[in-house]
Amino acid sequence: MSLPVRGLEVDPDTRCAHYHNDRDVVAFRFACCDAYFPCFRCHEELTDHEAVPWPRERFDESSVLCGVCEAELPVPAYLEADYRCPSCNAPFNPGCGNHAALYFETDSE
Repeated sequence: MSLPVRGLEVDPDTRCAHYHNDRDVVAFRFACCDAYFPCFRCHEELTDHEAVPWPRERFDESSVLCGVCEAELPVPAYLEADYRCPSCNAPFNPGCGNHAALYFETDSE
């Protein structure tokens, strides 16, 4: 992985100590520290500040990272890709959708 991904026990495909099945190959950039983390739990454990989700007004900027091919995606491309990397077709974990509001501003806010 050439881009730095901060987390606990991060493997080359961005799996971490918290989420490590075959589809956990995505990392999210947090607006508060402008850094990629495999999950919100890694952010909580490794920083000393509240997580700030990626703001809607910055959705045109890349903030999602595919751990397989290292493609950086803007939020809309990630959301519209049906839990697959639009670059390499690697499957992403649909369960990440349960935590979407922790990673980027959503309609439910």
